[in-house]
Amino acid sequence: MRSADKIIEDAMKSGAFDDLAGKGQPLPLEHNPNADPEWELAYHLLKENGFAPAFIEERQVIEKELAAARGALARAWAGRAAEGGTARWAQACRQFEEQAAVLNKKIRDYNLTIPHDKLARAAIDPAKEIEQTSQGG
Repeated sequence: MRSADKIIEDAMKSGAFDDLAGKGQPLPLEHNPNADPEWELAYHLLKENGFAPAFIEERQVIEKELAAARGALARAWAGRAAEGGTARWAQACRQFEEQAAVLNKKIRDYNLTIPHDKLARAAIDPAKEIEQTSQGG
C-alpha cells in the first residue's frame, strides 16, 4: 500500500494537477465552514466595513499596550548604566508590575468574551517578563 504523500507526488509528476480550475489564484477564504451560520452575515458586514468583532479589537488593544509596556521596560534596562539608572530600573519594574496588573484585568475580561477557549490570552507574569528583559531575552 502506497502512502498518501507518494500518491500525491506521483500525481504531481504526471501533471494531474496542471489544469485545475483556479490554478495560480488565491484560495477563496471568504466562507468559514467552522463559523456559526447565525453569525456569518454579521462577521461579513464587519469585515466589509473595516471592523472586526469586539473581542478581536480588544485583543489588539491588549497586545499594543503590552508591547508599549515591554518597550518602556527594555529602554529602562538599556539605560541602567546611566547616572541614577539603577533607581530608574527599579521604578520601571514597579511601573511594569502596575501595568501588568491592569492588563491582566483586561485579559480576564477579554477571556470572558471570546467565542472559543482556543482564543484565550494567558495572563502576564510580570516577574518572568522582568527577568527576561534583564537577561536580554
